[in-house]
Amino acid sequence: MLEDSARQLEALGNPTRLAAYRLLVRAGPNGLPVGGLQAGLSIPASTLSHHLHRLVGVDLVSQDRQGTQLICRANFAAMDGLVDFLSSQCCADARAETAA
Repeated sequence: MLEDSARQLEALGNPTRLAAYRLLVRAGPNGLPVGGLQAGLSIPASTLSHHLHRLVGVDLVSQDRQGTQLICRANFAAMDGLVDFLSSQCCADARAETAA
C-alpha cells in the first residue's frame, strides 16, 4: 500500500493532473468526455493525453469508450483508499502518549 500510495501522490503532485483529477471527482460517477475535460483545463489534447496516461497508470482514473467518445472517470475506490491510507494513523502516537 505504501508504494501504490506514493505513486498516486506523485502523480497528483503535478498541478495539471491535480486539476484534471478534481474535475473528474466533481463530475461524479458519470465522468467526463476527454473533450469536456480538455475544455475545462484549456490545454492541448496531446498534453491532456500525457497527464491522463499518468493518472490511469496509477489507477486513479479509468477510461472507457462510449460510441465515439472516450469517457474518463475518477476511480473513487482508489481515492478512498488513498485518503484512508493518509488518515488511518492520524494521531495514533498522541493517543498512545495519552494512554500511558
